[in-house]
Amino acid sequence: MFILSKHRGGLELLCDSVKIHNINVDPQHGEKQLTMKNLLSWVRTNVIKERPEMFMKGDSVRPGVLVLVNDADWELSGQLDTVLEEMDNVVFISTLHGG
Repeated sequence: MFILSKHRGGLELLCDSVKIHNINVDPQHGEKQLTMKNLLSWVRTNVIKERPEMFMKGDSVRPGVLVLVNDADWELSGQLDTVLEEMDNVVFISTLHGG
């Protein structure tokens, strides 16, 4: 499964300053479909290089991180239960900024 993952709003700093990741993630054992919950777990393990607590809280993203799946807010598609398809575009945007 190929997912284009983009990090914006400062989140790319947690990923060695790489803003765009073309990744191949398969569903976990026993599951037929890849969900956002599976993707986030994979991203935490394979993409985030430092301070994962700045991106995730528990199994989900931290408050203040906007998640878009194919340009739509993931809250409209089921958040962690959102089923991902090949070539889906997933974007993570931090809305929190220092001052």
